[in-house]
Amino acid sequence: MESRTSSTRIGILAGLAALALSSTSALAQEATALTIVVPNPSALNNFPLHNAIGEGYFEEEGLTVTVEAVNGSASVLQALASGQAQIGNPGPGPLLSARERGEEIVFIYNQYPNSIFGLVVPEESEVQDPSALKGEVIGVGTADGAEVGFTRAIMAESGLMENDGYEFLAIGDGGTAAAAILGDEVAAYAAAASDAAIIEARGIPLREITPDGFLSYFGNGWAVTQAYLDENEDVIERFGRALVKGTRFGLDSANNEKTLAHAAAANPQEGEDETLAPLLLEAAQTRINPQEQFRGEGFGYQPPEHWQLWHEAQVETGTLKAPLADLEAAYTNRFVEGWNAE
Repeated sequence: MESRTSSTRIGILAGLAALALSSTSALAQEATALTIVVPNPSALNNFPLHNAIGEGYFEEEGLTVTVEAVNGSASVLQALASGQAQIGNPGPGPLLSARERGEEIVFIYNQYPNSIFGLVVPEESEVQDPSALKGEVIGVGTADGAEVGFTRAIMAESGLMENDGYEFLAIGDGGTAAAAILGDEVAAYAAAASDAAIIEARGIPLREITPDGFLSYFGNGWAVTQAYLDENEDVIERFGRALVKGTRFGLDSANNEKTLAHAAAANPQEGEDETLAPLLLEAAQTRINPQEQFRGEGFGYQPPEHWQLWHEAQVETGTLKAPLADLEAAYTNRFVEGWNAE
C-alpha cells in the first residue's frame, strides 16, 4: 500500500515538473523579437524606451527589443514600409506625407504630446519673431525631419513660404549645428529641445521665437504599418504597457539617476557629459509630460484636434498636395486605456 502511494506521489511530482518545464518552454517560444527604429541616436530623447529595457519591462511582457538609430523620420518610415522594422518613432508631419504616398503607416502612441521643436535664434540676434526671417536661411537637422514641417507651419502663419520667403539648410545637430550658427550660415535654427540644450552648453546662448499656440504641434511618437497593426494587436498591447511603465519611471525625479544610467548604457557617448546629460533629460521630461487638460487620458493619447492642426498646416504649406481623405486612419487611440491600466 505504501509502495503504491509513494509511486503515485512520484508520478504526480514528475507530472508537475514536466508541466512546469512545458510552461517555461512555451513562454520562451512566445517571446517576440522586435526591431525598433528611432530617428537619431539620442537615448535621452527616448528615455521611456530605454527605461523599459533597463528596468526589464519589455522582458516582463515577453518582448526582446533591438533598437536601431537611423537618419530622420523619413528613414524611420522607410524601414517600417520595407519591413526592416516593426515599430518606429517618426514625426507626425512625415507620417502624413507617407500616407499621401500610399504608405499605410499608423501612429499608435503620442510620446511627445508637447512640441519637441522650437524656432531659436542667437541671443544677440535682432530677429524678434518669425516674420523677420524673410529672405533668410533657417537651419534644420535633416532636410526631411519632423522639424521641417513644424517650421513651415510657423513661417506660413507669418505669410512666408519656403523658397520664396526663406530657405532651409540641413546643418545636423550638436556640434555641426553649433558651428553653422557660429559661422552665420543660418539666421535661425529649428531645434529640438535637446539640440538647443547641447548648443547652449557649448557656450552659444539662444532665444526662442516660436509663436504661442504651437505647443500643440506634438512631436514624435510610435508608429507601425496598418498590416502589422492588424496582425499583431497583442504585441502592440505589450509594447505600450512596457513603454508606459518606462515613462512613469522616468518622469519621477527620484529615478533620474537610474534613468540617466539606462540611457548611458544605450548611448555611452551621450552620458559622458555629466553636466549636459541631466539638462537633456529635463528637456525631454518637460516635453513628454502630457498637457494638463489631457493627463486624465493617459500616456500615449492623441488629441484629434492636434492631428487636425498638423493636417491643416501640412496642406497650407504645400507639404500635402491635398487634404487626406481619411485623417483618422493615420492614428489610433484604441490601446491607450489598456496601456495605462494599473
